[in-house]
Amino acid sequence: MIGRLTGTLLEKNPPQILLDVHGVGYEIDVPMSTFYGLPATGAAVSLHTHFAVREDGHFLYGFATHEERTAFRQLLKVSGVGARMALAVLSGLSVNDLAQAVALQEAGRLVKIPGIGKKTAERLLLELRDKLGKALPELAGARLAAAPGAEPDARSDILNALLALGYNEREALGAMKGLAEEVGVSEGIRLALKALSKG
Repeated sequence: MIGRLTGTLLEKNPPQILLDVHGVGYEIDVPMSTFYGLPATGAAVSLHTHFAVREDGHFLYGFATHEERTAFRQLLKVSGVGARMALAVLSGLSVNDLAQAVALQEAGRLVKIPGIGKKTAERLLLELRDKLGKALPELAGARLAAAPGAEPDARSDILNALLALGYNEREALGAMKGLAEEVGVSEGIRLALKALSKG
């Protein structure tokens, strides 16, 4: 219904802002990723918006980018996830980081966000796996962005195995950089461990 608003920023009260559009003040909830990029009050702002009608009222959510709004809408489709939690996820992770966490099935990144427990994180990863890639095709390759090379599923399994062995994400991804594109899981783990032992 309301897809975009351009106006003057009147107030900033995180996570809400007040935007004056031709004399009408819109109260808009925004994720912190959008909030931190806002100019000073009195400046002009353009936001992609999502309008929600619920029993307890009408709500407007604003986003700096089209990708943020798309990710927000995909999060809302996950069972048990409301607007508040969706905003919390986007406040804790950039869209790219979220796509990467989903692609690599990294529950650890989501659990760090206040209000998200292990079960919710796992449900988010599971339900977003297909949705996010289809909604944001430019981010579908995020699973390869962290460490290009092996097949996405193989790479995910190799990474999870290394993390389970106690290596941190930086070490694991570093060890995986040199892996051949067609490497299998067991061979990939063996080669990555070899690289780590040299390091």
